[in-house]
Amino acid sequence: MKTTLTVLAISGALAFFAGCGGEEEAATTKTTDAPQVDSNMLARAKGKQVFKTTCVACHGEDGKGIEGLGKNWTTSEYIASSTDDELVEFLKVGRTIEDPANSTGVAMPPRGGNPSLTDDDLRNVVLYMRKLIEG
Repeated sequence: MKTTLTVLAISGALAFFAGCGGEEEAATTKTTDAPQVDSNMLARAKGKQVFKTTCVACHGEDGKGIEGLGKNWTTSEYIASSTDDELVEFLKVGRTIEDPANSTGVAMPPRGGNPSLTDDDLRNVVLYMRKLIEG
């Protein structure tokens, strides 16, 4: 009986001391939450990178076009009235010189002339384009 009481007393003391200070530590421990990154924000950032390395050559830094090369898509009715999926499909195939909708006489190459661009890259470019138009 004496051994049982001793074991219980030691166990209780250990439990007490193990719990001491834990609340204080928890109260003073600060967590640094990473800023929340919206998946669309990340996609637009990726799209901006693709745009800046591929599309900018004809459409300019701001998407307003370079005379004799690429159209201003910031005011394009076609872009405004197309869904994101339709724009991705358009970017996949581009527009030939013979296309009746081609008003510049310059071909828009498939995938902007960069065959390594994935469909996800193109979707990201569309999201970036939409954000630029919104302002």
